[in-house]
Amino acid sequence: MSANTSRPGPGEWEEAARLLSRTARDLPTGRHQHHKERLMAHIEQAQRGQETSPGPAKARRLRLPRPAIALPALAAAVVAAVVAGTAMTGGNGDGPSRLATGQALTTQIGAASPEGVSRLLDQVSLVAAKDDHRPVLEAGHYVYIETKTADTFVKTLNDQRSLASHALHKRQVWYSADGTKGWLIDPAVNDSPEGETLSLPDEQGNTPVAGLNHPSYDYLAKLPTDPGTLLSKIYKETRGHGNSPDQEAFTTIGDLLGESYPPPALSKALFKAAAKIPGVVTVNDAVDAVGRHGVAVARLDEKSGRREEWIFDKHTHVFLGQRSVQVSRADGPENLIKPGTVLFTSAVLQRAVVDDIKQVPAHTS
Repeated sequence: MSANTSRPGPGEWEEAARLLSRTARDLPTGRHQHHKERLMAHIEQAQRGQETSPGPAKARRLRLPRPAIALPALAAAVVAAVVAGTAMTGGNGDGPSRLATGQALTTQIGAASPEGVSRLLDQVSLVAAKDDHRPVLEAGHYVYIETKTADTFVKTLNDQRSLASHALHKRQVWYSADGTKGWLIDPAVNDSPEGETLSLPDEQGNTPVAGLNHPSYDYLAKLPTDPGTLLSKIYKETRGHGNSPDQEAFTTIGDLLGESYPPPALSKALFKAAAKIPGVVTVNDAVDAVGRHGVAVARLDEKSGRREEWIFDKHTHVFLGQRSVQVSRADGPENLIKPGTVLFTSAVLQRAVVDDIKQVPAHTS
């Protein structure tokens, strides 16, 4: 970071955090965290570009989860670029852009039905509630989550827009119980194959408070487990975000299922709460990032034309992963995205408690 970069005042911090929170919510399921990471990279790269000292730029250190934005005006511009899908440029072949394949991910759009939603979510919630044998995440330990993921985005290079994708790749993340320590290895985000720290506080000394947009295990453990109370809290705390209150609630629950470690009682409550959201449907056949077929609980965002899907094994009802599929033609800057395009896909391969950052448990499957 530049030595002459001033620390933002409380007003700038709150405005920047509001900007990021409100804007990131319009992105496909599971991509909020990814785009926060890319946002911070763009900001820090821009700050480095303002430095006058010679020599190579210092490697950036991503510290997440955080809404810290040192330059609110720049943040607004970068957020706008992210929402337009143009933050991922072709680059010069170095860093995260090396995963850009130039090919959009596509799929057959599965038929959706409002029938059977409650029954499926009841079955899923029962499975989640039985998962009480897994370890409790305590201080000094870390949750380890390993996924395979890929995404499609609008790429801008030399003022020319086209669809590109990040090839299917492994993503590994470690979080402490309080969310203040962690590590991320994701070649679509990191410049170094060794990954980067997520430990807090950030470069400005700020330690964000955990919340629905950036939950720690300790935060999740304190959430209400009554489905109605939980859903009311989600609606209240996400009011004004996203394209609609119902879609925002569904997206928020999906994010909590994807890359976090909710206690079994909370997982059950999240599924029960999702059944109460209007517009939730089932999709009889959906495929996760590693090709596992399952049944999905989904909801269509009428404004963006994207359907967010949570995929479960048809027989065991275990959560497999998520994806976001374009089901109608996109408007505006993203009009290149055709129906059948997979905006984001993930598959959860491991979720475990380990003793230290970068420790990887043995595969159980």
